Amino acid sequence: MPIASSELILNPGGSIYHLNLKPEDISDIIITVGDQDRVAKVTSYFDEVIFETQKREFKTQTGFYKGRKMTVISTGIGIDNIDIVINELDALVNIDLETREIKPKHQKLNFIRIGTSGGIQPHAELDKFVMSEAGVGFDGLLHYYKNDILNKQATEALCEHLKISSKKPQPYIVNGDAELINLFKSEENVISGFTGTNLGFYGPQGRTLRLETQDPTFIDQLVDFDFNGKTITNLEMETSAIYGLAKLLGHGALSMNAIIANRSTGNFSKNPKAAVDSLIQLTLNKLAKF
Repeated sequence: MPIASSELILNPGGSIYHLNLKPEDISDIIITVGDQDRVAKVTSYFDEVIFETQKREFKTQTGFYKGRKMTVISTGIGIDNIDIVINELDALVNIDLETREIKPKHQKLNFIRIGTSGGIQPHAELDKFVMSEAGVGFDGLLHYYKNDILNKQATEALCEHLKISSKKPQPYIVNGDAELINLFKSEENVISGFTGTNLGFYGPQGRTLRLETQDPTFIDQLVDFDFNGKTITNLEMETSAIYGLAKLLGHGALSMNAIIANRSTGNFSKNPKAAVDSLIQLTLNKLAKF
């Protein structure tokens, strides 16, 4: 049965509504970045860029790096934008945009986030890279979708551990893609852990300027959480949504985070741009072999 035009919205030229993309514009490897200016920083290492478009904060470039076709897209900040980006990219490859029907054969995409993050553990040192073995969602997004993809044991352990306001969404934990994780496991500057995804930058991540937070010990509780030797190493605003939606839709996902701040020490990287640039190069070289 065709999907209604109110649900699958297309632009007059046939591209998908928010991203302004058609199926032929993307690769099966999708690198997501938050900052639209970072798209060009990533593709500056490409052999060539063959496609480019932008609508709102969603800037996309597709090209080749060492012979491997890749797409880089900016998502902006936050899980609400991730909901748009992952759903629309999936629609490009798994829905026939002309008939508006789901294709009988599923096509898998691989999403790799290159982002910045704040560490909350002492070992998440400045300028190191965190490979997110799992995304810890405090955002509530997955509760809007039917799903059975959570790491149930870890989720139950976290919910039992936390003592937070009942007004907040129930946390959840989703594992990253094992195949993508294996690409980075042996790298010296890469540490692994669980990455917390929050609804905002200030109160939701325990920062106080002029407003008091509802749960003042929230960050301390996250630091103390341990599931089979795995801790929550860092906080940001996209990973759990990427992991959850990708897994629900049958795609792979991995989040790579440059640690540019450490909440446990109160320090900020002296050269965050260099850390991000090193992460970009590492990620591209790994994906070229994928």
